[in-house]
Amino acid sequence: MSQGPALGSRWWIVFGATLSMMVAQGPVILYTLGLFIKPLNQDFGWDRASISAAGGLAAISSAIAIPFVGWLIDRWGIRPVLLPIIVLSASSIALIALTPNSVGVFMLFFAITGLLGSGQGPLGYAKCVSGWFDDRRGLALGITMSGIGLGAALVPQYAQWLIGNFGWRTAYVGLGLLTLMVAFPAVFLFINEPGEEKATTGVPRVPLSASENRLPDLEVREALGGRRFWLIACALMLVSTVTQGMVVHTVPLLTDKGYSPETAATLMIAVGLSTMAGRLLSGYLVDKIFAPFVAAFFFLLPCLGIYLLDSALSPVAGIISLGLASGTEIDMIGFLTSRYFGMKRFGQLYGYLFASFVVGSAFGPYMMGLAFERLHSYEPALWSFGAFMLLASTLILCIGPYRYPAERKAGTGDRQVIDVPAT
Repeated sequence: MSQGPALGSRWWIVFGATLSMMVAQGPVILYTLGLFIKPLNQDFGWDRASISAAGGLAAISSAIAIPFVGWLIDRWGIRPVLLPIIVLSASSIALIALTPNSVGVFMLFFAITGLLGSGQGPLGYAKCVSGWFDDRRGLALGITMSGIGLGAALVPQYAQWLIGNFGWRTAYVGLGLLTLMVAFPAVFLFINEPGEEKATTGVPRVPLSASENRLPDLEVREALGGRRFWLIACALMLVSTVTQGMVVHTVPLLTDKGYSPETAATLMIAVGLSTMAGRLLSGYLVDKIFAPFVAAFFFLLPCLGIYLLDSALSPVAGIISLGLASGTEIDMIGFLTSRYFGMKRFGQLYGYLFASFVVGSAFGPYMMGLAFERLHSYEPALWSFGAFMLLASTLILCIGPYRYPAERKAGTGDRQVIDVPAT
């Protein structure tokens, strides 16, 4: 029998999910990778493309595992799956500290990190929050995913402090410990799923998809057989290619332009804060405005950010533009999954869509690193990135109206229920 929300309010679910998202794979592995590029180059002589490729392998192995994690969550529940995954994720991050002078072993360790930590990402938390919220789902998901932005602002500062004072090996051990100490208590204390039993008000609770006037939720094969899934998947892959490629190489790009590593790491705070702001703003807006319109607007912002960063006219403004877009894409995965495919197979379908996002996050950093190593400039990759964002905005506008719009709810204080139709 499932428990009610922690402390009697569904917003505590959001609090716990937000806290855990601060140490998700993105902030801990991807957003800190740029800080390790030059220390690893100094110690081992590895080039930027090889180091970036390690992050790409982590992303690819995570993409392979995420749909399976979604299946486990749909079958066994969120908390029983997430708790062991957090332990495995933290351990695999600390394992990177044992890297010898072999770029192949370094890549292998990153691949293991991506595989074992694939569930320490938005999937489980998005399903949990979506299950508790319908009419305010966008805002709740936006708050939850803003934890990634907060982590992107704070975790690189912590990692840079560890690198500067103790070296890069100790930094990876510290990142593993941080993941365990933050995420495990957050999930254990706050994360649980809505049950079908009566709420304390005595009103019967039924699944969000069980209303008589609601279409049946799609099965996985039905969703994969429709054009909407693939339009969303392609748009997400293009957006993540750009945003994650830029995030990983922002620090090297800035240091190439004369900024110190400490100053460049400090400027990364703007990425985290603007990502958090983007998630809150887009989450609020999709409850009021058709979500593809909101997504298309935010997906165009990196075009401005790329120009401002590359030209060094206003690095902070460029980082903010990039962060606002980066703050939208993960919110959209959960929101669009629930509105177009329903909640019955949310875990698996979210997993497949998030896998497309992760593939882009693997390709983007490598594309940036390869451009620099081959052409000694980021320019070709940056021009391509601008075209990718224009295409992503076009694709997201083609998916059509919601299949499962928000339903009218009978409110009972802070709890959200669906009235069972009278017989």
